[in-house]
Amino acid sequence: MEHEDYMRAALALAEEAAAHGEVPVGCVIVYQGEIVGRGRNRREEKQSAVSHAETEAIADANAHLGSWRLEDCTLYVTLEPCPMCAGAILNARIARVFYGARDEAMGACGGVLNLFMERFANPPALVGGILAEECRAVLARFFQKLR
Repeated sequence: MEHEDYMRAALALAEEAAAHGEVPVGCVIVYQGEIVGRGRNRREEKQSAVSHAETEAIADANAHLGSWRLEDCTLYVTLEPCPMCAGAILNARIARVFYGARDEAMGACGGVLNLFMERFANPPALVGGILAEECRAVLARFFQKLR
């Protein structure tokens, strides 16, 4: 599978989040070519500020792999990670992060600042803009319906 294929899997989770009234962000974690973690925003459902797509996917991958260390994993998320999620990515030791749409309001991978450029141990490689237009469109449709 290609990077775009994994991002499409994350987009499907974003659409699922939107269908449940959540801000449409989806995330998958890949290990050795297999999706081992899936997550979507569930903040409203769980009434939990920490139930972002990335944290849900990290927890799923931890359970699937039986380890908190995700050193050989790649994370794909439809929206640039926020500071909390960037911290979770750093702590999980995820090796690579691919995101779709930039987040100019809360992005911690270049939108506002880039935590992965600081002197943290084990920063991931970072690539933005994967299917960016599709990722932005999902968000735009969701917020347009709210207005």
